[in-house]
Amino acid sequence: MGRPDESRVQSRRTFLAGVGAGALALTLPGCGLPRREPVKRPNILFIMSDDHAQAAMGCYGSRINETPHLDRLAAGGAKFTQAYCTNAICGPSRASMLTGKYSHANGVLVNETPFDGSQPTFPRLLRQAGYQTAVIGKWHLSSRPSGFDHWCVLPGQGQYYNPDFDRMGERVRIDGYVTDIITDESLSWLEDRDREKPFCLLLHHKAPHRNWMPGPEHLNDFEDDQIPLPPNFHDDYATRSDAARSQKQSISKDLLDSYDLKLPMPPAAEGDGRRDEREMWSRSIDRMTPEQRAAWDAAYGPRNERFAAEPPEGRALEEWKYQRYIKDYLRCIASVDDSVGRVLDYLDREGLAEDTIVVYTSDQGFFLGEHGWFDKRFMYRESHGIPLIVRYPREVPAGVDVRHMALNVDFSPTFLDYADVRPPEGTQGESLRPVLDGAAPESWRRSVYYHYFEYPGSHGVCRHYGVRTSRYLLVHFYYDIDAWELYDLRADPAEMVNLYDDPAHAGIVTDLKAELARLREKYGDEDETMHLPKSVVPREHAAVGCPVVLAHAPHPKYTAGGSNALTDGRCGPDSTLLADYTAWQGFEEVDLDAVVDLGRPTAIGRLSIGCLQNTNSWIFLPTSVRFAVSDDGKEFREFGVVANEVSPRRAGFFRHEFALSPEEPVRARYVRVRAENLRACPDGHKGAGGKAWVFADEIVVE
Repeated sequence: MGRPDESRVQSRRTFLAGVGAGALALTLPGCGLPRREPVKRPNILFIMSDDHAQAAMGCYGSRINETPHLDRLAAGGAKFTQAYCTNAICGPSRASMLTGKYSHANGVLVNETPFDGSQPTFPRLLRQAGYQTAVIGKWHLSSRPSGFDHWCVLPGQGQYYNPDFDRMGERVRIDGYVTDIITDESLSWLEDRDREKPFCLLLHHKAPHRNWMPGPEHLNDFEDDQIPLPPNFHDDYATRSDAARSQKQSISKDLLDSYDLKLPMPPAAEGDGRRDEREMWSRSIDRMTPEQRAAWDAAYGPRNERFAAEPPEGRALEEWKYQRYIKDYLRCIASVDDSVGRVLDYLDREGLAEDTIVVYTSDQGFFLGEHGWFDKRFMYRESHGIPLIVRYPREVPAGVDVRHMALNVDFSPTFLDYADVRPPEGTQGESLRPVLDGAAPESWRRSVYYHYFEYPGSHGVCRHYGVRTSRYLLVHFYYDIDAWELYDLRADPAEMVNLYDDPAHAGIVTDLKAELARLREKYGDEDETMHLPKSVVPREHAAVGCPVVLAHAPHPKYTAGGSNALTDGRCGPDSTLLADYTAWQGFEEVDLDAVVDLGRPTAIGRLSIGCLQNTNSWIFLPTSVRFAVSDDGKEFREFGVVANEVSPRRAGFFRHEFALSPEEPVRARYVRVRAENLRACPDGHKGAGGKAWVFADEIVVE
């Protein structure tokens, strides 16, 4: 099967142009015809990749690659041209798909937040309704899957080569390339399933997520090609707000030489600032077998030698980085496309194609050099838009484009609708079934709402929310910035010219702000202060301003401004916080061991220290905190020990205070605090055996 008949698709597009933007018509035949009742409840195969942009799919008009098997899927079903995510970051998007609720409603605003699996999800409800359910591949929700008969998932982001998996609570390492392994595991589960039950399989790929390590069969794809630069690759952000200028996802500045661009890692040198990258790249490349490494070196060795012989500079270097990045990205997609072909072939062989809903999507879009960027997060179309293909031969006509707006919160109610299961109370999405039937109600959405929360955080993309219609995009950046942007998508589809301050568009701004307010009220997200990072709390106590001597220096990236940051009087809040790690003292694989000179003998009634836990980032609470006091700074006597009563394996992101009060105050001049590091990540953690961290923010003497 090839691409859809172009004349058919074009005729429907011509019809839509005549209908106008207000109608947002659906290019489906038989509008209003009664549904064809399926013989039995359909199987559901939900295939999702990570960070797959529409612009890298042939059926979406890619200029840079071919995806024959995804095109085959689209030719047999419906392709949505206006499908969007509600929060363009991995974990939150996945939580929204599972629950049918926005991030603020399901609790996963940022990647570090563990998903509460006790809430209703479509796999859990389908299982209760008699479906056999499984998730295989990427999970990335800082918790173990629940509501499934079977799971085999990557810990965290997972690795491309010889990855570890959590298979029903058992950690296993499987040799091979991650995309192939996820496909093999999925086909094996399908083969061994209970054939008396309908199935729901979530086949979720890691690829093409950063750091874009291609599989052995595609290492040399595109090598002789020159991938065209996006027209706005050298965007100067002239009309945009500071949000575009402050981001840290620039291809020219923010890609890492070895981890991202696959250049050789130079020998370690004191103060070279590449310790973190060196460890990340080592964890990726050192997993390879000798055979895998030989194939890798045969592909990248000559390329890197040519780069070293004539290293480009200036714009030439920026464009070289783009070529290296985009080719690796597309090579990863080639493996995903192969996987889709294998799975479709299996459905055909087993006679399952007619009775199986196959959905292909991505958790969010991705920048492929547009505006000079990689990654996602922004509400701009490359990041906000997602591919969405639905094939179900019993009900969905083949080879059509759907122009109605769809959201990732629609997936849960859609799957439940086809299975004849009522969506749970609080579901915020809508079933796409009537849209796919060609009978969308007149009230179908004509605008979509978006909210991104992960700031301060990775890539420095400011917090923002906004509304998109078929004609306009209005975005508000907030928190430590107050900026608005407006784009006319008809005149400026690349979203380059900010019209917010243009008097000619004042009426449009007013109308869109009213629509934005309506959507925020509808979804219960009116208060932009509700989920802000908690500010540090000034606190007066006896140690404020006192010098600190550390037995072990903090990691140079996490010094919080020096040793005395531990007595600067600025305490993190007790509630869960989205931390800026640079505001903490970070100690890798060593204890925090600090002595505070109070300057004179002082009555001490309470000692405490605040510590951070984010196990998703290898940050654990100390196993215990020991407090001691001294009169001369040489001989110390034990003040007391506080053991860690919070399991170091517990998932979560929070501040915990270790505190001790004697029955009677103790008089001393010096205080010693020792927070004992786990040293190594514990068994069962995704980084088992890797270096563990202790993060602390304030020693309080009262």
